[in-house]
Order: sequence, then C-alpha cells, then structure tokens
Amino acid sequence: MHTVLSSASKTVVIGDDQPFCIIGERINPTGRKKFQEQLRTGDLSAIETDVAAQVAGGAMVLDVNMGVPLTDEAELLSKAVTLVQSLTDLPICIDSSVVEALEAGLAAYQGKALVNSVTVEDERMELILPLVKRHDAAIIALPNDETEIPIDPVRRVELTKKFVDIATTKYGIDIENIVIDPLAMPIGADSLHANRTMDAIWMIHQEIGVNMTLGASNVSFGMPDRHTLGAVFLPMAMRAGLTSAIMDARTPNVVSAVKGADLMLGHDEWGATWIQLHRSRLNAETAPAASATA
Repeated sequence: MHTVLSSASKTVVIGDDQPFCIIGERINPTGRKKFQEQLRTGDLSAIETDVAAQVAGGAMVLDVNMGVPLTDEAELLSKAVTLVQSLTDLPICIDSSVVEALEAGLAAYQGKALVNSVTVEDERMELILPLVKRHDAAIIALPNDETEIPIDPVRRVELTKKFVDIATTKYGIDIENIVIDPLAMPIGADSLHANRTMDAIWMIHQEIGVNMTLGASNVSFGMPDRHTLGAVFLPMAMRAGLTSAIMDARTPNVVSAVKGADLMLGHDEWGATWIQLHRSRLNAETAPAASATA
C-alpha cells in the first residue's frame, strides 16, 4: 500500500516496499524558548537553518509545527508553509492541533500534504477529516479515543480498524491516505512499552496493511543516550512494519541505522543509497583536513 505525498515538483512514496521515510521534526518550537520568542515577533528566519539541517541530514518530508501560545497560529503556519516551500522541494507534514491552523496551512500548501494528526474521537474526526478530504491530503491517525490511550496492542488495533472504517466509509478518505501512529510510549516509564508498540505495528501491518509512522524520540524520553536507543528501536520497528518516522534528521547514528535497515530489508537496490551515504560522510570528514593543509 502506497501513501503518496508531493510538493509542487517532488513526489515521495511511503510503503513497505519503499525506503523508510524520514520525516524531519526540527521545525517545531516545542521546547525551544528562543525560537518561540522569535515566532512571537513574527521572525521566521530560524526556519531557514532548520530546513537546511534537516535536508542535509536526509529528511524526505518536513514536519512543520507553529504551536506557540499567545500567537495567531493559523497565520504563522500559513507563512511557515510558504517559506519552507520556497526553500526546498520536499513535501510537508502540516502539524497542528488547531483546526483553523490546519486549514490555513493546507490552503497555503502547493501539493499533497500529510496532516498531523487526528484521534479516534468523534468530535475531532468531524472537524478534521472533511478538511483532509477537501484538500486531498493524507492523515496521521492515533488509535486513542475519548476514553483511553490504550496500553494493550490489541486495543490499538481495534481502534485503528474503527478509524479506518469511519474515515473511508463516512468521510470518503482513501485507505492509502491513512497513516497510523501506533503510539510510541517511553521505555523510561515501562520497559515493556517498546515491545507493545512493535506488537501493535506488526498486527496493524498484518491485519490492515496501512502505512505507519511515530514520533521516534518518544520511545527514549527520559533515558540517557537517547540517540543510541533510537538507532536500536527504529530498525526493529521497520522489520515489524513501520514505514516512516517523525525524527530529527540531524542525528547521524539514527539515520545510519535506518539506512542500514533499508539495505538489509531489500529496500536499497545494490546498496546504492548506503554507499552514497558513506561517501558523502567521508567527504565531509576529509574536507576540513584538506582546508587546513591548503
């Protein structure tokens, strides 16, 4: 099953027979006090640095979030989407919990976007899914509802099936445009959380077949050496059926782990991407030495 995203000039395909889709997460003010202050004054210049870093790190799609308290998020998101599209041809994941901001971001976007996100709550689905359908976008859905964020993988699968049924039959969303976030919970809270998430990924992959994504850093929250944990978790999740992740593309060891898993899973013909990644890093390492001796 292929989820196709596009900008005005570039298409990215997400699927279990495709290279793993790295969705760069950096364009987000959460936890970034200075960036928040800049956005409150209307200064979007830091986005240029963030875009460049995520693209250089290997991002294939860019998540754009402008959720800053005491601002007009709809206006900020619209401007940010326009700015990002002027800087790169990568497709965008438009990320907001505010429906008006999603609408503004989608209206400004050129191409087919990914929307992040909706839950299996009737009120949220009624607000967001008609908007997604109208703009022919794809949607990330989380399998939790009004009553629970389920721990049990079986319950996550049940809620995924419920969402897919409602989205496709009631709102006319093509199943290919549904991407499920199987809920990555921190192993610092419970060491079995990662296993539960991978169980959910495997069952959703086998029983429903939709594409999946998750916030990769959620798994290691509160633990030391988080990048190493991400580099371990993602290849395991890929083998279970995960086809994309929202992650920081500036983390070379995590990106390398993903690219290595692509090669091992047969998603990198003749290892071309792996070899290119290796050569580009060798060039980056030797460039400073060459400059110093010139």
